[in-house]
Amino acid sequence: MEWLSYSTPLLQGAWVTIQLTVYSTILGAIFAFAWGVGKLSHNWAVKSISVFFIEVFRGTSLLVQLFWLYFALPILGQAIGIDLRLPPVVAGTLALALNIGAYGAEVVRGAIQAVPGSQHEAAQALDFTPRQTLWRISLPQAIPEMMPSFGNLAVQNLKDTALVSLISLGDLAFRAEQIRNFTQDSVTVYTLLLFMYFGMALVLTAIMKLLERSVGRWRAGRT
Repeated sequence: MEWLSYSTPLLQGAWVTIQLTVYSTILGAIFAFAWGVGKLSHNWAVKSISVFFIEVFRGTSLLVQLFWLYFALPILGQAIGIDLRLPPVVAGTLALALNIGAYGAEVVRGAIQAVPGSQHEAAQALDFTPRQTLWRISLPQAIPEMMPSFGNLAVQNLKDTALVSLISLGDLAFRAEQIRNFTQDSVTVYTLLLFMYFGMALVLTAIMKLLERSVGRWRAGRT
């Protein structure tokens, strides 16, 4: 069967896609927590920086962000005498992480603000500092509420990785396009591509569900 000959390059591309998804999702979660918590900060500088990054990366196209990091940033670096060239995998990971981080920041902010006010009043009665209230009261209750939304963002991030093929990074979409250009077998190639992304999305969804249950048990153990 012809499709069997496509399996090796497609699996190689799938491995790159998996790596991009894992790296960018983890980095994006870090950005999400930093900006989400920062947006709630009473420090105007921290809040302003957080709001700036959230609005910029939510309000602009992921494709434009990717092209800017890969094509425009090195030109800017040359103008100021600094080498700012990024390898394709770094540019792709960073663009995906910044994008998912901006959307995730609003999830973090909303979940923290959803913690009942009585919990904050209790923390004040115990003479907790704002930092102690955040780490001991707000986040333990907010994180389980974030997990379903983070699961959706992770799956969306997996699908968005296809854009990195436009900067010649050999992910699944890039390998599929190479095969299609060589064989002109669009039906088989794109059907395989469809099912491979679907399969990876199912696996990622299952992993996020397990993580969600683990966080739920962790929260139950703290109460």
